This record gives sequence, structure tokens and C-alpha cells, in this order.
Amino acid sequence: MLPSFLARERTVAPEGYSRWLIPPAALAVHLCIGQVYATSVYKTALVQHFDSSLTAVGVIFSIAIVMLGLSAALFGTWVDTNGPRAAMFVAALFWSAGFLVAALGIGTGQLWLVYLGYGGIGGIGLGIGYISPVSTLIKWFPDRPGLATGMAIMGFGGGALVASPVSGKLLGLYDSAYDSSDPSSVAGGDAVMMLFVTLGLVYLAFMMFGAFTVRVPAEGWSPEGWDPHQVEEKRMVTTASVSADSAIRTPQFWLLWVVLFCNVTAGIGILEQAAPMIQDFFREGGSSSVSAAAAGGFVGLLSIANMAGRFVWSSTSDAIGRKPIYMVYLGVGMGLYLLLALAGSGATALFVLFAAVIISFYGGGFATVPAYLRDLFGTFQVGAIHGRLLTAWAAAGVVGPLIVNAFLDAQGTPGELTAADYRPALLTMVGLLAVGFVANLLVHPVDEKHHEPRDEPLEEVSA
Repeated sequence: MLPSFLARERTVAPEGYSRWLIPPAALAVHLCIGQVYATSVYKTALVQHFDSSLTAVGVIFSIAIVMLGLSAALFGTWVDTNGPRAAMFVAALFWSAGFLVAALGIGTGQLWLVYLGYGGIGGIGLGIGYISPVSTLIKWFPDRPGLATGMAIMGFGGGALVASPVSGKLLGLYDSAYDSSDPSSVAGGDAVMMLFVTLGLVYLAFMMFGAFTVRVPAEGWSPEGWDPHQVEEKRMVTTASVSADSAIRTPQFWLLWVVLFCNVTAGIGILEQAAPMIQDFFREGGSSSVSAAAAGGFVGLLSIANMAGRFVWSSTSDAIGRKPIYMVYLGVGMGLYLLLALAGSGATALFVLFAAVIISFYGGGFATVPAYLRDLFGTFQVGAIHGRLLTAWAAAGVVGPLIVNAFLDAQGTPGELTAADYRPALLTMVGLLAVGFVANLLVHPVDEKHHEPRDEPLEEVSA
């Protein structure tokens, strides 16, 4: 039983309410949970603090993404039923608690507590917080679903843009011996512990702002001047409704699962290893020409590309369609990964350009998939269907970092790797994108046998 102040009835927007007030509430949550993309900033510090390997520390990130996918799948219907305020409130509690438990693990030297805190508890907050605004914005923007989902998920991709430089400054504040401009400087474990405490408390405040400002549209509301019959003119856009239970029985759902898995696996491998990767690509004689501060800036730049891709590419999909835009993500992505593997170490500018476009496709894939689901299955239970599809992200969160870290651990030790050591992992990503490309080609409209009956009123769950 939820407290009355979290009840969906308390969040219905009054007449005349502007739908453009909803995106800031979504961004408040997604910018906070998007911090997960900045884990590479303190990854080396955790390796040294726990005297562990890249793979063992990378498991923290993988657990968080697995729990994101599982919690989104398990609680997707609950989120749709109880509304975004309750979901954002619960997400804030779990995300903040995850940081604090992880800080305890760092302070006591117990890596398993970091797994439990940031990975397990925080990962639940990630999943619930991620899906909570998506179906809400789709209902506020039925005329522009790609734009809507781009706005909803843009903040998640931009989370590292804020978290990366702030984390570097805080680490320097908490550890006077740490110099982010020195490539060989590594922050102490106590500094990382204090960083986690600080982030946990600050994110709690910002996410609560989002929770208490979000609204849902009143029953029967539609944008002024919008004609819902326009969607009937597009072959890949349905006006029917498919329930979440029926959706997972369709080949379209599983083809999109493969598409999302391949696109995410390819991008997540770079994001999780971003800061050390750019230093390793430009390493000669044991030292890198890229400082820790510049590597942190690269993480921030990737965050901009991730965020921009979520908005620009998903908005583009409103014009050209979801299937064609995924052909771009996966097809052009294959070529860019080949260039990164074979020529990325030629110049820093080329490396940054290739990586930035790849990550923009990665972000665009995330932002476009809810609209793709809406096109194929309707708006009836799109939030719950989206939650189930995010199990693909959970699987990719394990496979992507595992591929990269396993190859790198086999090649050498952190701080001594070079561009050639990354080549096998990058070429593996090319193959994964090819599989996703074929799966996307096979997507077609859902068979009518999966549609909900039109002559019976649907008890539509609300976002």
C-alpha cells in the first residue's frame, strides 16, 4: 500500500497544464541515474584499492546493468499501474542507498558490499527510475513519440557529462595527493568512499524534485490539433493494442530484443572502459600522451554524444521511421568500429570522432526503442513491454564489459596496454552489430491475432 501523497490520483495534471513541464522532471531523475556511465573515472582507483583486476571491478558495473534490466522487467507493470511519482520516489531511495552501502564496502575493504550496494540495490533504482518517465512522456506526446522518448532518455546519456568532471574535482578535494592532470596519479580508496557518500545524498535530493513535479495527463487528453487517425497512414505503426503478456509471444519482441542487445553490447564496452581506453590507445614507451584529466574530459564528451544521439536520432526516427534508423545505427556502426580498430590510434581527433559517433548511435538506439515498441504494440502497456525488453540491456551489461575486460586482462596489465590489445574486442563488436542488423531487417508488423479485442473497453494502465 502506497502513501496517499504518492497515489497516481494526486498527479493528474489540471486543465491547461503544459506538457513541456514534464521533460524537466524526467531529466532530474535520468541525469542522476546516468552517473552509471561515469564509473570508468574511478575504476583504476578501485582496482588498486581492492588489489583486484579490471574484470573483478568491472563486475560492479555489470551487476548494476543486470539489475536495471531485471527490475525494469519485474516492476514495469507496477510502474505503469502506480504512476511515475511513486516510481521515481522508490527509485531515488534505492539509488541513494546503493551509493551509501557501496561507500561502506569501500571503507571496510569489502568488495562484495560494493557489488551489493552500487550493483544490486542501486541497480534496482536504476531500472525503476529509467522506465518511470518513458511511457508518461509517450502519452503526453502521442504526436511525436520519438521526440518524447528522446527527451525522456536524453538525461540518462548525459549523466556522465555532469558526474565525470564533478567526480574528478571531488576526488581531488578528498585526496590532496591526487592530481587529475597527472596520468599516473590514482585517487585513494578513502576519497572514492567519500565521493560515493556525496553523490548518494545529492542525487537523492535531485530525484525527489523530479518525483514531486511530474504529472500524468487527464483521461481523454490529447494535444491540440492532433489527429490520431494520421498514424494509420504508416505501415509500421499500429492503431491496435497489444498487452505485455501477448507482446512477449511475438517474434517482433524477440527480434527487437536481439537488436537492442547487439547495439548495447557494442556501445557499452567502450563506455565502461572509456577513460583508460583513450590513454591506452596513445601509449608509447609505457607512458600515455593523454592525461587523466583529458581522459575524464573524453568521458564527458562521450556523454554529450550519448545525450545528443538520444535526442537527435530518436527525433529523426519520427520522420524516416524506426526500422530505417536502426539500419543506420547498426550498419554505419559496423564501419565505424572497423575504423576504430584499424585506424583509431592514428590521431586523437580520429579516435574521439569515431567513438563519439558510435556512442551517439548507442544512445539513439535506447531512445528510439520505446517508440519502436509503441509503433508495433500500441500505447496500451508500452511501459511494461519496454521493461521486459530491457532484459536485453541486462544481458548486454554482462557481455559487453566481459568481452572487453577479458580480452584486456589476457593481453596485459592496466597501465601498460596499447591500441593493438583492444583490436580483438573491437572486431568482436563488429560481428555483434552484423547480427543486430539482420534481426532488424526481419521486423514486420505484428499479426492481428495478438491484438486486444476492439469491441471491449481496455483497462489501460497509466504511466
